[in-house]
Amino acid sequence: MTAARAAEPWLATGSVIVQQQALKDFALAMANFFAGTHRRPTWRRAGKDEGFRIVAMKPGNVRRISRNVGQVRIPKVGWVRFRWSRAVPRAKSYRVTRDRAGRRHVAFAVAPPPLAGPGTGSVVGVDRGVVVSAALSTGELLRVPGLRETEARRLRLLRRRLARARPGSRRRAGTKAALARLHARAADRRKDWVEKTSTALATRFDVIAVEDLKIANMTRSARGTRSAPGRGVTAKAALNRGILASGWGQLVRRLDQKAPGRVVKVKAAYTSQRCSACGNLDRKARESQAVFRCGPCGFVGNADVNAALNVGNAARHAVAAREGLWDAGPTHREPHLAHLRSFA
Repeated sequence: MTAARAAEPWLATGSVIVQQQALKDFALAMANFFAGTHRRPTWRRAGKDEGFRIVAMKPGNVRRISRNVGQVRIPKVGWVRFRWSRAVPRAKSYRVTRDRAGRRHVAFAVAPPPLAGPGTGSVVGVDRGVVVSAALSTGELLRVPGLRETEARRLRLLRRRLARARPGSRRRAGTKAALARLHARAADRRKDWVEKTSTALATRFDVIAVEDLKIANMTRSARGTRSAPGRGVTAKAALNRGILASGWGQLVRRLDQKAPGRVVKVKAAYTSQRCSACGNLDRKARESQAVFRCGPCGFVGNADVNAALNVGNAARHAVAAREGLWDAGPTHREPHLAHLRSFA
């Protein structure tokens, strides 16, 4: 990097901190690829994943100038104003990003302390779905707030306009920007729902049971290849969009960070086909998306709640086998530490 900055004047005009962090990110991505855990890194696209990280941050690099306005010092740029939306913690680094909607954000990296449970040994099962984003074994049905009807209608109109726009035209650029703002609005609502739901679950229950789902495999495209095209591609694509819009992965990831050691992942097999009252397994017992009716015992209830009850029962057996809650630590095994990384 030092030799490159000396040879190229345009490179020396940028911040060396930003360039060093970019090299570290690339080295980590290549190491993960050769380790077989991640895909090969690709070139960043304009308007996607744009941002940079500043490390070795000093306490004086952030200051508050009014009730809702603050300033952060960026190398080679100077003081930049931002909206003071929450208390800024003492952080050693921060990241500035720009999303597809053209909004710029500054995030200070901290590791917040985990949330404490009630200490009553309560267990809750969570069944994730598309129509009902999260069904709890307590009977609660939670849904991610998506776009309103008027916003969804505008989204369809913008997609049609984008299909008719000429590539490289101003009309196409403006339509893409309007689409990005709508998608950003839906993503913000989904993230807000995930944060509030994960906080509520972490504080209300001691053990949170979820299904061990491979979301990346479940949302894989069914398009196939030119020689062997897939079937039901349109329906599978709609299902994939519904799964991703429900925030399955975000919810479990935030639960792991807020309640480390208290999240139990159970096998998802037959949880929606088994009766939570008698344990009978019948694939025809689920009459519809919302109704579950057991023939032998006559139990009738919400299908998603029934699955959540099965998930919670499986977690209770797992906790009993491990001799108590995970945060207390089993007696015949060394406890392990949970490494947290979160961005405020």
